[in-house]
Amino acid sequence: MITAENLSKVFVAGGLNPFGKPARTTALDDVTFEIGSGETVALVGRNGSGKTTLLKILSTLILPDGGNATVGGLDVAGSPRKVREIIGVVNSDERSFYWRLTGAENLYLFGALYDIPRRELRGRVVESLRRYGLAEQTNVQVQAYSAGMKQRLSLARGLLHKPSVLLMDEPGRSADPVFREEFFEKLQNREFNEDGRTVFFATHSLPEAVDASDRVLMLDRGRIVFFDRPGSVGALKRMMSRGDA
Repeated sequence: MITAENLSKVFVAGGLNPFGKPARTTALDDVTFEIGSGETVALVGRNGSGKTTLLKILSTLILPDGGNATVGGLDVAGSPRKVREIIGVVNSDERSFYWRLTGAENLYLFGALYDIPRRELRGRVVESLRRYGLAEQTNVQVQAYSAGMKQRLSLARGLLHKPSVLLMDEPGRSADPVFREEFFEKLQNREFNEDGRTVFFATHSLPEAVDASDRVLMLDRGRIVFFDRPGSVGALKRMMSRGDA
């Protein structure tokens, strides 16, 4: 369902400064992997390891410099519009909501952009707000939401159109402790995998990654240093304790 082959990305800073040499940062370096349909895979690694860059490429938000990636058999660079139709995206620092609209109005708007039929959209919005603990904030403007409430709304939006693939970057980072616990319980119980959905999520918590995934993929300085089932995570812990990753 998700593939990457020799994927690379380099960011260049200071390129317009005639007096200094541009600084090049390799975010991804020859990354190759495959995730099957219905799998839940955790993406772990230190800050700056390339997690967000990888998820942004899969989300069609940035282009790779080398290699290729596909989601649902669609090339992320060649067919970005079609890829966006089948993915749901949840970010840790969500800024794309319309703050003067209510939570419900935001979901109605994005549901319309996803071409969800009107006869279905109302039911989906009501159920999503209830499911993610926002039923009492249905008519509250998003500008009055706390960071955790925005994170709940982001999750509701990401699943509103019933995507085949769910991509999440630190989905529980800004959430309150109660919701964070509920969220990872849903991951553990595979509630996000309904209808064979593939889930690929980034987290800084190794215990959460182990408990809530079928496999763990670890990046270090843009390269894959571990990709295996949680049962093999003892080797990963030893790697981390030695400072190899």
